[in-house]
Order: sequence, then structure tokens, then C-alpha cells
Amino acid sequence: MSAITVPQAATALYNYPKYWAECYGIAEFLPLSRAEMETLGWDTCDIILVTGDAYVDQPSFGMAVIGRLLEAQGFRVGIIAQPDWHSSEPFAVLGRPNLFFGVTAGNMDSMINRYTADRKARSDDAYTPGGQGGARPDRCSLVYSQRCREAYPDVPILLGGIEASLRRIAHYDYWQDSVRRSILCDAQADILLYGNAERAIAEIAHRLALGETLDSITDVRGTAFIRSDTPEGFSEIDSTRIDRPGRIDKIVNPYINTQAMDECEVQRRNAQQFGVDETGAPLVELKVPRLNRKQTVIRLPSFEKVRNDKALYAHANRVLHLETNPGNARALVQTHAGRDLWLNPPPVPLTTEEMDYVFDKPYARVPHPAYNHEKIPAYEMIRFSVNIMRGCFGGCTFCSITEHEGRIIQNRSQASILNEVEQIRDKVPGFTGVISDLGGPTANMYRIACKSRAIEAACRRPSCVYPGICSNLNTSHSALTRLYRAARKLPGVKKVLIASGLRYDLAVEDPEYVQELVTHHVGGYLKIAPEHTEDGPLSKMMKPGIGSYDKFKQLFEQYSKEAGKEQYLIPYFIAAHPGSTDEDMLNLALWLKKNGFRADQVQAFYPSPMATATAMYQTGKNPLKKVTYKSAGVAAVKDPEQRKLHKAFLRYHDPANWPLLRAALQKMGRGDLIGDGQHQLIPKEQPHTQTTYQAPRRKNTQAAHQRRTRKGKVLTQHTGLPPRTTR
Repeated sequence: MSAITVPQAATALYNYPKYWAECYGIAEFLPLSRAEMETLGWDTCDIILVTGDAYVDQPSFGMAVIGRLLEAQGFRVGIIAQPDWHSSEPFAVLGRPNLFFGVTAGNMDSMINRYTADRKARSDDAYTPGGQGGARPDRCSLVYSQRCREAYPDVPILLGGIEASLRRIAHYDYWQDSVRRSILCDAQADILLYGNAERAIAEIAHRLALGETLDSITDVRGTAFIRSDTPEGFSEIDSTRIDRPGRIDKIVNPYINTQAMDECEVQRRNAQQFGVDETGAPLVELKVPRLNRKQTVIRLPSFEKVRNDKALYAHANRVLHLETNPGNARALVQTHAGRDLWLNPPPVPLTTEEMDYVFDKPYARVPHPAYNHEKIPAYEMIRFSVNIMRGCFGGCTFCSITEHEGRIIQNRSQASILNEVEQIRDKVPGFTGVISDLGGPTANMYRIACKSRAIEAACRRPSCVYPGICSNLNTSHSALTRLYRAARKLPGVKKVLIASGLRYDLAVEDPEYVQELVTHHVGGYLKIAPEHTEDGPLSKMMKPGIGSYDKFKQLFEQYSKEAGKEQYLIPYFIAAHPGSTDEDMLNLALWLKKNGFRADQVQAFYPSPMATATAMYQTGKNPLKKVTYKSAGVAAVKDPEQRKLHKAFLRYHDPANWPLLRAALQKMGRGDLIGDGQHQLIPKEQPHTQTTYQAPRRKNTQAAHQRRTRKGKVLTQHTGLPPRTTR
């Protein structure tokens, strides 16, 4: 591999000169077959995208976004959607691509898509026609990449999507209960693109088209690749241990890395960076030069070390999350079996103009006709919704947004969003005048950012709102309020609902926004996610205390009353999260009963790859703080029976759970909570007739809900699609 070069400033997506194949024009749908290619006048595809999802030409689906972006750059793009992976033949259906294969598992990690939090196989798949399960393999993008290599061994393979993002370094795999190598090492792909990959894939496509080879393209942000040396001009920071990590002096031979040094040499260099010699005596005159971040790489503990040492795994996870801000992140390197996995810094966020460029493409906004109008559940859920932004600065440790989209909000313009609403109104079959959502990863972070670009670029905090809202954060929701008002004034639009999860501790900073939301954009229910009531698990989630929920609830009820509407909050809670004890879950159950809530569906903690909470679950360490071998542990709920108990506490009202809860309460010394009193959690006796709690059916009319709730509050909690570990 040639010497690596420093990642350059980003080229705007709309500034590339178009590839010559633009003369073929725009396809109504990107082709799935050779017959469609021939209709378009193509003899070959320049790029073929292979995806684990059905092809829906709508900007909520990754393959459509990347495909339309590359089409706009002038390339001929074909799609192979949900191929039979048992042989390489289905991967040759469109012929040999001129430039590369782009491989993705789809909108979800394939293991989360295929298995429940209890590791049970799902019978359905929301991203498949008819919702049928079994249309994709485990570790989907890995298998697809291998089949592409078998079909055309000489064609470059680019690996991307959320599965690639979450598995780009050595990572804990919940389903195997072990640490796996970077997916790039197993997939036989040439390069991995992590995060939202528009910038990276556009640049790589144009450079390959100009004749560059993929192994020479080492300066693109948001990419990972394998190399066997440390490049010339780079300085290393050795972070392979947790006792004395520190800077490494510029190595004498630029092609020698610290892994090739003996232990004494590594210790000498580490010691010097701390101002001491090998014996610990101070070096008074030592001056450590400031390293150039753009030519600095942090060496993580190797795959072999993090696989066998849980403390080192937690440490590596901490370092990775400290290097996620595009403004100050440095490159990372991790050795796998003697070869270095190199990760360039995260991609530069898209500007508003670039976001508009991506979302304003000529999407058909419906599934490909090859599916014969068979319903695709994920599409049915979002076909009348609009994504207004990307990213989330909340930093919830169980969520994968930081690892994939980042914590800097990327916003579309109001004009672009309103144009998409009109496109839905005019083009999407079945539109009745109701926009189901104007949102994103978090509904109310649109156009909210740090007050200072300089502070934002230097910040290393994992969250802007935990343990409290940062004083440098501009919390005004005025741009979002204006957007809501403009959207509901559009001709043909009767109602605009907000269905994305709301960050309520941020919303209460702008009561005018809460009033606007509650008065006009709640369809009887509004979902929010306090996740827990107890400080132990909340501190491990990086979520606010229940007091913030109470403040929002007060505003919600006040403005609902002023609007003359009967509306309800739907709070989400997680069972068995790291840091949760049986006592914590009991206290949450008592809070639910006190407030009259009955959760219909509950979600147990799901350890998604590379999330901070997953590192807590796997290692018993807390990467939110400095990791040492002696640092305080984190309780991890791994025993299936204890996980079942924690879920049972959330469904305290279900008679099927009462025997388990009675035994647990007796063991906890809380037999006083068994009985028929108001202060007691569960009754002493099982019912004679009904043995299983029957969840109330939710109807679409407010009157029906009012009839149900006259007899007492009912809360129906929907986990929806996808699981919130990847929202």
C-alpha cells in the first residue's frame, strides 16, 4: 500500500464534474434486472449496490439515497436487493460493475433485525415484501461481500451502512457472546465506509473513475482499511495499555510501528511523555511538542488484547467515543493478527445545501414495481413521514446514533422539507392529508447547535445535555416552530404529526415550542423516553432524572387543557440496562403503579455492537469514566431469569408475571408489597379465570381512547421499528 496522505477538506457533493454516463439521464427506478438496464440503454452498470433490504425508492432507505446520489454524479447504478446468498450467481445478475460493488446490510444491523433481545429468531422482517423473515443471512453485509468477491474477484468492494459502522473495529457480539474482529477483516472487502457515507462514496467513485486504484485512496474521511505499516509523517499516541497511556515520540523509521518495539522501548517512550525516566525519576527539562492532530494516530489495544482483557476492551471503547467529533478527532489504528486496521477521522457533516441536494433527488417514493404492490411494513410506517435532520447530541449510551450519524446536527432547509411534503401529497398513493412525522433521530433537535463553532470543534463531551444542558448549547426551538406552522398551512395538508422520539429535557427550555407541539401536532399520544426513574441506571444511560419528565408532563397537560384536548404521554422504559438492580426495577414498577401506567410492550436492553452500554454489559466497566483494572464495576444483567424478572417488573399488572414477582419480592424482603392495598404492587392470589393480561386494543379515534380511559389510565407502549438501540 502506498503512503497514506492527510485527509483533505471536503468537496461539496454538488461540485463534482459529472461522469460521462450522465447522458443516459435519470431512471424512474434504479434497475434490479438486466431487462431494466436494457430499457435504459445500458450495457453495463458503473456501480452495483447490494442491500439486505427490499428496494424502496424513498429517502428513508439507505440504498435509495446512495443510489440516487451516485446517479446524480453521472454514474449508472444498479441494485441487487435481498439476493439469495447461498451461491454467487445472484450477485452476477447485473453483470460486472465497471467501478465497484457497494455492499450494505440495509437500514438495520442484520443481527438486530433477525433476533430479539432474548436471542430468539424473529419470524418477520419489516424490510421485506410481505414482512416475511429469512430473506437475509446473519451478518448480512459480511456474507454479501464474500459472494461479490466470488462472482467477480477483481472488482473493488466498498462496505457501508449501519452494520459496517457498528462493527468497524473489534466489537462485542451479543449473539456469540464474544469479541469479533472488525467486519472488514472477515468480509473480504477492500474498504469500509462508516457513518453517513455520501461524501466518502462520491469522492471514491470519482477517483476510481479517473483511474486511481482503491489501495491508493487512503485520505478519505469516514473510511477504514487494512495496512501493514505506520505511514510516513505520522506520530503515534500509544493507548494500548491502561496503566500509563501517553504520547509516543516521532518514530525514527516511519515504517516501524510501536507493535514492532520491545516492551522496554515502549515503556521508555511512555515514561518520557509523563516527564519521568524509566525508573520514575523526573525529567525536569523535558518539553513535549504539540502533535499535529491531522497527522496523529492513536493506537488502540489489539483485537487479540481486547478479546481477552475486558478492561482493555472498555478502554478502547472509551477512546473511540472520545474521537467522534469531526472537528478534533484523530485517526485510530488497531492491530488484527499482525495487520493494522486504520480508521480515518469521521466524515465532515453535510451542510444544509448538501442535505437539500441529497433529499431533493427524483425519488419515486414507492417500492420498486417488481414487488407487485406487496406491502413492505417498514415503508408503510414511514411513507408519509419526512426526515428533517440527522444526528443526535444526546449521547444515550444504549443508542447507536453517535457511532453512525454523529452528534452534530445536519439540517435540511425549510424549503426542502416543505417541498418533500408536497411531493408526498402529490405522488404517494393513499395520502389522506396527514403527515405522520416531521422528525429524525430526535424530533426536536432541528437547527439546535453549539453557540460557538470554535467550541463545538474542540469539544470532546459525549453529550450536550448530560448531566445537564451545556451552557454553550443554543436551545431555541424557533426554527422548528416556524417549520411546523409552515407545514400545516400547505394546501392539501390536514394534519402534521410528530412521531419521532422527543428529547423532553431540551423541549422544556422552550415552552413556546411545547405549546405549539401539544396544540397542533399530537394525535392523542406523544412518545417520550425517560427510560428509568432511578439514578443508578440513568447515570449509565446518560439520561436526565425523572424530574425533567415531571416538568415536561406539567407543560404537556397544561397546554393540552388550554387547547381543549385529551392527550396522553407514552413513556418508554428499558428493562435490564447495565447499572439496573432488582431494587431499581422494583422502584420503577412502584412509580408506574403510582402514576397509573400499564406498559403493554416493554423492551429489554439490547447490546448493539460498539455502543457504550454494550461495553458496560460485556466488561462490567464504565467507559464514561477513566478505565483502570481497579475502577468501580457496573452491574450487568446477563442471567436470563434476572432479565425476565426485570421485564416482569415493568409489566407488574400482568397476572402471568405475578408468581415470579411474588417470589422475587419475598426474596428481597419486600413481602409487604404483596396484597390488595393501593400501596401494594401485586395481589396475593392468582385470578381464577383470566391468567394472562389482555392488552387493550388501540383504536384510531380519540373518543374510543376516552371510553377506555374513563375506567382508569391505560398506557400502551409500542417498541416499533427498528428497536431503539439503533434509532
